[in-house]
Amino acid sequence: MSALKLLVGVAGIYSAFLYYGALQEKVLSFKSVGGDKFQWVWALQAIEALANVVFGFACMCAFEGGVRKGVPQIPYLISGAVQVSAKYFTNYSMVCGVSFPVATLAKSSKMVPVMVGQLLFGKASYTVREYCHVIAIVAGTALVSMGSQKSGGSKADKGSSYLGLAFLILALVCDGVVGGTQKRLKHALSEKGMKEKSFEMQFLTNLYMFLTAVVFAVLMNEFFPAYYFIKANPSIFWAVVNFAVCSAIGQGFIFFVISEFDPLVCTTVTTTRKVMSVLYSIFLYGHKLSAMGWFGIVLACGGIMAELEEKFTKGRNKAKAVAAAAASQALVEEAAVELPAGRV
Repeated sequence: MSALKLLVGVAGIYSAFLYYGALQEKVLSFKSVGGDKFQWVWALQAIEALANVVFGFACMCAFEGGVRKGVPQIPYLISGAVQVSAKYFTNYSMVCGVSFPVATLAKSSKMVPVMVGQLLFGKASYTVREYCHVIAIVAGTALVSMGSQKSGGSKADKGSSYLGLAFLILALVCDGVVGGTQKRLKHALSEKGMKEKSFEMQFLTNLYMFLTAVVFAVLMNEFFPAYYFIKANPSIFWAVVNFAVCSAIGQGFIFFVISEFDPLVCTTVTTTRKVMSVLYSIFLYGHKLSAMGWFGIVLACGGIMAELEEKFTKGRNKAKAVAAAAASQALVEEAAVELPAGRV
């Protein structure tokens, strides 16, 4: 039964997010007959978050008993605002010309800002292997970026690409902050004697992601231009709708895997999915890569998979240590019970 549940979870995550990535690239690289691109990313983020709010609320009511009273809202607000900002910067980097493979590989380098922050402020230390993983992913992403540059591109194109890389760095910084906000969220819940609930987290996090996206979309006057663009280009309408629906369903399957198994299993699935999304995008949209670009793909994916293997090994060893400690404690307790009987 567990194997079947895992198969369902893996199939759901892979199918939803592989299609999600393809649709994301289609929307953000779409050009109208006049050559205009879809560039209203805050409006797109609002639509995606709204789909997650509706899906999360429905699942929360169906499987978790609805909304709980007393759930701290401020940590969810901060977490949602930071996460939607990270997604905005990632998507806008693609609007500025960064390819989907480069953006996806770069997002796998999110441990870089976390590592830098810990070294500067947390006095943390890392192994040589952990540094090698980071170097492989960053260097591989850089090689893919250079290996996929179009020869003879205009200065404007190159300037847009550099701007896109700057937005990608901002996305990584936001990703580095997300971990801290999630820790504060867990602490705030534990203070009230509560534990995280999967679909409640999906609903509340995306609710504040939606509200943040709406505020920025209104301030930047994105809703009406986005509406008129989609109305003038109806072929993009269903791509936007399916993009949002895939995001909601994919997140639902992620929470299903986390609740049925553990975060490590989920990390394994989502990390390998990113690698598959990169390869799928290259062959689906025909991204041209030089030999240097392909070497970068191999180097970055190797770094990602090596990091994943290290996490998996550490998690397995930790689980074994906990099990051994529990077994040892059980033997001690059993001996303590039997000792008086032996003396009688």
